[in-house]
Amino acid sequence: MVAAALTSAATAVLDTCRRQGLTVVTAESCTGGLVAAALTDIAGSSDVFDRGFITYSNAAKTAMLGVPEVMIAAHGAVSAEVAAAMALGALKASGGGVAVAVTGVAGPGGGSLAKPVGLVHFAVAVRDGRVNRIERRFGALTRAAIRRKATLAALTLIMETVAEGDTALA
Repeated sequence: MVAAALTSAATAVLDTCRRQGLTVVTAESCTGGLVAAALTDIAGSSDVFDRGFITYSNAAKTAMLGVPEVMIAAHGAVSAEVAAAMALGALKASGGGVAVAVTGVAGPGGGSLAKPVGLVHFAVAVRDGRVNRIERRFGALTRAAIRRKATLAALTLIMETVAEGDTALA
């Protein structure tokens, strides 16, 4: 069931981006490359998927995506601000057309009252300047379940964001 939903969402993202001439880039922390994997599991994805950044550490977010250290210190790595900076940094570093960023607390440890296990922030940035951000609280599920749900949410956000500019869907 989960695999079918991921395949369907990834296929929709690739088809829509292909129609719009957009290449896709991922910037992942808690999902550790699962969004990129879902996209590249689809045959023919190479004409749309450009690259993925797995920036699990704060140092990687700064070095690879240009997320300012002061932003991470002020808001924490799991924040809307850092997710948006990751997506924008991935666009800049790659020259892609659309980038998705995921940062969260997959657990089972590492959560706090303010940032509990299951909290995930997402951002999608499009080359035309659009940036969409969402927050999801999946609850204290298993680590694998949080990561799967986050992967599906990331694909859904890409689809929702790029579909806004897709006249073929209108």
